[in-house]
Amino acid sequence: MKLKFSILFVALAWISSPVMAADIAAGKAKSAGCAACHGPDGISFIPTYPNLKGQKAAYTVKQLKEFKSKKRVDPVMAGQAAALSEDDMKNIAAYYESLGK
Repeated sequence: MKLKFSILFVALAWISSPVMAADIAAGKAKSAGCAACHGPDGISFIPTYPNLKGQKAAYTVKQLKEFKSKKRVDPVMAGQAAALSEDDMKNIAAYYESLGK
């Protein structure tokens, strides 16, 4: 019974993952606009900006959605996130996660 529950839990977590069916290549292309602040490889040169390389995709998507909805406020990120579709967010997030730590 525990095994069935574990398999079901993992399957549901994967299905509900915000990066399911994300396009890493599209994310890489779309991330070009992120590089000025977050670095070309996802490592920021600016101490007050976060590194995105290896960041968990679900976290990145959540933050981008919060910037877009203005739940999280930052003048630069609000403008950047406003231009992104949900698919863009998933793709960018998957790209940065794929870079590993």
